[in-house]
Amino acid sequence: MLYHLLEFLGENYKFRGDDLYQFISFRAGVAMILSLVISLLFGGRIIRFLKALQIGESVRDLGLAGQKEKEGTPTMGGIIIIMAILIPFLLMGDLTNMYSLVMILVTTWMGIIGFTDDYIKVFKKDKKGLAGKFKILGQVVLGLIVGIMMMSSEDVKVRLDADVAQEYSYPLTKNQDENRVQLEKVDVKTTLTNVPFLKNKELDYAVFLSPFIKDKKQQQKWAWIIFIPIVILIVTAVSNAANLTDGIDGLATGVSAIIGATLGILAYLSSNAITADYLHILHLPGSQELVIFSASFLGACIGFFWYNSFPAQIFMGDTGSLTIGGIIAVVALLTRTELLIPILCGIFVVENLSVMLQVSYFKYTRKKYGEGRRIFKMAPIHHHYQKLGMHESKIVSRFLIIGILLAALTIITLKIR
Repeated sequence: MLYHLLEFLGENYKFRGDDLYQFISFRAGVAMILSLVISLLFGGRIIRFLKALQIGESVRDLGLAGQKEKEGTPTMGGIIIIMAILIPFLLMGDLTNMYSLVMILVTTWMGIIGFTDDYIKVFKKDKKGLAGKFKILGQVVLGLIVGIMMMSSEDVKVRLDADVAQEYSYPLTKNQDENRVQLEKVDVKTTLTNVPFLKNKELDYAVFLSPFIKDKKQQQKWAWIIFIPIVILIVTAVSNAANLTDGIDGLATGVSAIIGATLGILAYLSSNAITADYLHILHLPGSQELVIFSASFLGACIGFFWYNSFPAQIFMGDTGSLTIGGIIAVVALLTRTELLIPILCGIFVVENLSVMLQVSYFKYTRKKYGEGRRIFKMAPIHHHYQKLGMHESKIVSRFLIIGILLAALTIITLKIR
C-alpha cells in the first residue's frame, strides 16, 4: 500500500522521494526492518495475551531432558510470524503483481490450516488436532491452485531467446505479439526450471511426455499433467518437513531464516536480466516482489527467534511451522529453483528421512523378527541427539551451522556448472 502511495505521489505530485520505491534493495531493507520491529514489539504482548488465555503447550512425556519444564509454554506463536510477514509486505510490496498475490494467498491459506490444528489441540483438548487427511487435503488444494496459476497466469513468465522459444514451440504470453518472434527476447509460458550443476541446461517438465506425445506444441499443451502433481508434491513435502523440524527451541525458526535469506538472493538474481544472463539461469520478469517477500519472511523468522530460542517463551505451533514450510516450497517453485530444495532445505530433508527410515525399519523388523527395532534412539533426528545427552542449544547451533553451509553450497551451484 505504501508502495502504491509513493507511486501515486510521484506520478501526480512530483514527490521527491518517489524514486526510492523503485529500488528493490530499499523496499526489501524497509520490509525486513518493519518485520523485525513488528515481531519484537508485538511478540511480548502476544505472549502475555496467550498466557492470560492459558493457551499453553501440553507436552507428551517422551523421556527427554527438560521436556516437562516446557509444559504450559504458550503455543500458536505462528500468529506473530504471519503478522510480521504480511504487514510489511502489504506496505512495501506491489500488490498488483501476481507473485505478490500468490504469496499472500499461500501465507494466509497455510496459516488457517495450522491455526485450525492448534485451535483444536488447545481449545478442544484434542491432542491429535486437525485430522491428517484434512491437513493433506488443504496442502494438496493449495498446490493445485499454485500449479494452475503458474500454468495459466500471463504474469508468471520466463524470458527466453526468441529462437529457443520458437524451436521448442513455447507459447508466447498475450502481451507478446506473434510477429515479434524475430526479436532477441520474448516472454513465454513454460514449465522450464533451472538445473543445478549444469550450464545452459534447463529442465522442461513437458519432456516427460515425449514417450507418449511427439509433437512439441502438444507437449506444452499437456505439460500440466506432469507439472501440477510435482507442485502438489513439493508443497506437501516441504510444509510437513518443516512441521517435523519444529521439535526443539529455535530449530525450525533459525533454519527457515537461513533458507529465506537464500531464496531472497535467488529471487533477486532471477529477476535481474543482467545477472540471470551472466549466471545462465532463467530470467523471470516480475519476480522481484519475491525479494521483498523473502525479506519480510527473514525478518519475521529472526524476530520470532528472539522469543523462541532456548528457553522458548513461545512455540510457533502448526500455525507457524506449516506456514513457513508452505512459503519456502512456493517461493522455490516460483523462482524455478525447486531442484535445489534437497540442498538448501537439507535439514528439513534429513529430519523427514529420519522419521521415514525409523518407521519403515521398525515395521520391517517387527514383521521379520516379531519385535520392532530402531535405527535412531528417537526420531526426528534432533531427538536422537537429545537422547545421546546433547543439550538443545548445542543441537540447534550445530544444525544452524550446517544450514549456513548448505545455503552457501546452494549459492555456489550457480557457478559450479
